[in-house]
Amino acid sequence: MAVSDGLWSIGELAERGGVTVKTVRFYSDRGLLPERSRSAGGHRRYAPDALDRLRLIRSLRALDLPVPEVRRIVDDEAGAGGALEDAVAGQLKQLGYRMAALRWREAGLRLVQECPPRERADRLRLIGAVAAPPSTAPLARFWRAWLPPRMSARAVGAFLEQAVPAPPDEPTPAQVLAFARLHALVTRPCDGSARPQPAAHRSGPGFRPEVLYDGLGEAYALAAAPLSRARAPRPGEALDCFVAAYAASAGGARDTPEFRRRLVARLAADPRIDPYWALTAEVLGPREGRPVPTPGAAHDWLLAALTDEVAARAA
Repeated sequence: MAVSDGLWSIGELAERGGVTVKTVRFYSDRGLLPERSRSAGGHRRYAPDALDRLRLIRSLRALDLPVPEVRRIVDDEAGAGGALEDAVAGQLKQLGYRMAALRWREAGLRLVQECPPRERADRLRLIGAVAAPPSTAPLARFWRAWLPPRMSARAVGAFLEQAVPAPPDEPTPAQVLAFARLHALVTRPCDGSARPQPAAHRSGPGFRPEVLYDGLGEAYALAAAPLSRARAPRPGEALDCFVAAYAASAGGARDTPEFRRRLVARLAADPRIDPYWALTAEVLGPREGRPVPTPGAAHDWLLAALTDEVAARAA
C-alpha cells in the first residue's frame, strides 16, 4: 500500500513488480532504478513510475542483455531511441555466433563418434586446433603470402572471396573434417623455403598482377557453368578470357598460337595446390547434387582445354 506521500517502499515496489527486494536493491545500486527519496529512517522510497521502469528492466534482462546495455536503453527515453535497436542487433549477432558454435561442436562430436576407434586421436587433434565456429583468417593469410606483391587491397579482396570458403552454417561431420584438414594444411610449419610461386609471379618489371587476377577471376566465372555440368574442357569464351589475362598481364603480349603453346608449357610446370582445392570443394559441399566449382577446378579445366587445343594444332 502506498503511504501518504504517494511513494512506495522497496518492498511495495518489489511486490507490485513481482520480484524480490534483493532484485530491486540490485538495480537501484547500479543506477538502473533511481529512488525518489529516503525515509527518516534511511529506507528507499520510489515513485509509482518506477514500476514501469522496473518492468522494462526485467523485459530487457529476460532477453539476456547485459546490465550496461540495459542502463543505456532505460536512460534513452525508456528505450524509445536507438539504444534499444542497437542492443537487440548486437545481441542477435552474439546469439547467432553462439548457435553457429554449437552446430560446429555438434558436428565435431558426431565426427568423433562415427569414426573408427583407430582414427579418433587424429580427428580429435585436427578439430581441436580449430575454433568453433571456425575462423577463415588462417586461410586468408595463406593466400596473402602466396599472391604476388603490389596487388591492391581491392584485387586481393576479390581473390580471397573466391579462394577462401565460408564455413557452412549447418555443417556435416564431413565438412567439419574437411575444414579442419584445410586449416592444418595452411598452418603447418614451413621448411624455411619460400612458398612455391607460379612463373607468372616471377615475371619481369612489366608484370601487372591485378590485370592477371582480374582476368582470371572472370575466366573462372565463365568456366563455372560448363564445369558444374560436367562438360568436357573445350575452347570458347572462358578459354579466350583465360589466355587474355596472361597476355595482358605480361605487358600486353599478343594472343597467338605460339603464345598459347608457351603458356601451356609454363602453366604445366607451375607448382600445384591441389589438396587445398579438393578440401575447399568438400567444405562447400555439393549444390543441387553437383560439386561447387572452385577456382582451382576452373583453372585445371581451362588448362586442359588449352592443352587440348595446342595439341590439336600441333597435330
